[in-house]
Amino acid sequence: MAAENNNRTASDVNSIEEGVSFSHITAVATGWMSDFMFLSLCRRFKESKRDEFNETLSAFQTIQKLSPKRNEKAKICDFLARVMHGKLLDVQFEDDASVMPLMSAARLWSDLKNTVADESLFKNVAILLIVQSVAVCLEKGERSSASSALRWFENNLELPQGLRVKLSKIVAQAETYHPFLMSFSLSRLLETVQSYLDAYLEKNPSDYLLKAASKMVQSSHKTEGLEDEGPRDSSLSKKASDVTEDRKKGNTTCHRPKRKLLSTINTDVWKPDTCKKRHFSLRRISSNASELSQMTENSPDTKKAQKTRKPPQKWTSQLDKYLKDGVKRHGQGKWSRILMDYDFEGRTGTMLKDRWRVLTRAHEVG
Repeated sequence: MAAENNNRTASDVNSIEEGVSFSHITAVATGWMSDFMFLSLCRRFKESKRDEFNETLSAFQTIQKLSPKRNEKAKICDFLARVMHGKLLDVQFEDDASVMPLMSAARLWSDLKNTVADESLFKNVAILLIVQSVAVCLEKGERSSASSALRWFENNLELPQGLRVKLSKIVAQAETYHPFLMSFSLSRLLETVQSYLDAYLEKNPSDYLLKAASKMVQSSHKTEGLEDEGPRDSSLSKKASDVTEDRKKGNTTCHRPKRKLLSTINTDVWKPDTCKKRHFSLRRISSNASELSQMTENSPDTKKAQKTRKPPQKWTSQLDKYLKDGVKRHGQGKWSRILMDYDFEGRTGTMLKDRWRVLTRAHEVG
């Protein structure tokens, strides 16, 4: 029987090959596997699991070697890899050792513009990458690297004038915990990139293999449950015969057999919230990286610096004028853009919004 099944399988494969080119079949199957690994990579990015992310990325790149050309999903994966390693200054993605991960990510992001449906989201991510490239250097005590990053952006990418002036001032004064840097934090960058991924997956569903595998797993669990029915039924029959025999003997006590319920299977199958060959190698730069890596965002010195930061001064007529001019230029609600055009003396976007509400209630704005 087994030999007969094997012969049947072989004949089925041969009949398929006669009708369709096997190279075409390979291309379709490779696409499904690539999509599945892409979804897995997005999940690891969302969970901020760096080790699992690197393993998945390696598998994705291996599958991509079977593709005839590089697609945009491969570019997105390269971009995510750089963002994921953004706080590691000793990780190198490009031949130039001075190009840090977030700087390299900014270059790739400009190439992904056609994949972003929301223009404002594209600009926000671009600004966050620039600001965080500088902020990470300051956090590590590398002010010279922060200055070099600003020069690199000026020479290689479009750097808004207002943003350049503000960041230059922050770097010159080494204000590691400046409110402007805190408002454009790394966590905000990760959340914004995740919003981009959600929108991309909604427009470009990549879950065919995921759905097929989920159905297979669920079906296998149901089959296992039915196989357990056999021993249970025989056990129930035996107990039922025992009860009947007791009744014949005059035993009035009836022991009803307990019903064995099927165990509930909790299948951990991930489903996305919404429903082309460039490789890199991680290389550690030989330096005092071990000392730098010990400085973290939640260190006692960081918390102390945040607590001792001086509160902003009172609003002046000049600051109110900046705010009104900014709203007139960019529109109400564009607080981040307005912050880059004027010096609000350490105020954040939330403070601008609150002040605008005060001016509106006082009828001081048109």
